[in-house]
Amino acid sequence: MKNKAKKYWRENLKYLFILLSVWFIVSFGAGILFKDFLNQFKLGGFKLGFWFAQQGSIYVFVILIFIYIHLMNKLDKKYGYAQ
Repeated sequence: MKNKAKKYWRENLKYLFILLSVWFIVSFGAGILFKDFLNQFKLGGFKLGFWFAQQGSIYVFVILIFIYIHLMNKLDKKYGYAQ
């Protein structure tokens, strides 16, 4: 039983690390670090770096939440923790 819980937690941490990395890259990277490069392009009449800092990162955050929900539901079923 403990081994199953450890595997579950390890896989959960893997998902968290990947999703938080995406979150960091989008929020900090696209909004701050890569802003100058992204500002060469426009989306909806706005520079892309500005758009990511103001709107795009929020959309990505919401999408990441739904991805995490989907991954955790699959993980719960895989390890028998589904309710």
